[in-house]
Amino acid sequence: KAVVSTQSTGVHAIPLRSSWVMTCTYAPSGNFVACGGLDNLCSIYNLKTKEGNVKVTRELAGHNGYLSCCRFLSDKQILTSSGDTTCALWDIETGQQTTALEGHEGDVNCISLAPDGNTFISGSCDTSSKLWDIRDGMANQTFYGHELDINAISFMSNGLNFATGSDDATCRMFDIRSDQEVACYGGEHIICGITSVAFSKSGRVLFAGYDDFNCHVWDTLKMERAAALVGHENRVSCLGVNEDGVALCTGSWDSFLKIWN
Repeated sequence: KAVVSTQSTGVHAIPLRSSWVMTCTYAPSGNFVACGGLDNLCSIYNLKTKEGNVKVTRELAGHNGYLSCCRFLSDKQILTSSGDTTCALWDIETGQQTTALEGHEGDVNCISLAPDGNTFISGSCDTSSKLWDIRDGMANQTFYGHELDINAISFMSNGLNFATGSDDATCRMFDIRSDQEVACYGGEHIICGITSVAFSKSGRVLFAGYDDFNCHVWDTLKMERAAALVGHENRVSCLGVNEDGVALCTGSWDSFLKIWN
């Protein structure tokens, strides 16, 4: 099930087609939530129906592999990535795929939208990340550096840098202007993969979730580990910083969400 909590409608437990959900996301308006996984579908739910219940608005079918990530552009458009090596742009009202974004040679595991909403980045099992222009569906830049699958990717708030997390036990930061890697975060003390990454509001700190049950905190300028957030009893599978930057939430296979400030 997908558990959705809102101030206006309370908590809803939504039955899903697949028991293995790999991604979920809110629309910027707060009107919709989308999720998907091994069912190969992106299911979109309306949180603000006249009847007051949560129901499926659209099921977007078109990918030939699992749905790894989805992100709303608006209430009318959504981006998805898949194990079929592609990303896709969808018209939610019609339920049709409007653009297929092809170029990766392995599963696309993650995507992140740029602050301007015109571009996004993707990370793949082919060890590369790509910068795409949503307006023409083209990959304008490809970034290399990782040695294994890229599992997580996130833009910095300036829209000019982004971070990736990989099974090679490193996080890396790339600069779009210089078209290259500018920092690597890792060390002999960390030998497990990264599942998730997120920047602080200023970009000075990079949070990363690891298979070792911890969230490691990196100083992006010094390229040093600043802290480790310890408390989960299984792998940290996801994390996020809230909009005003005062709190971090981590999710884990131990079935708990933890909020840190």
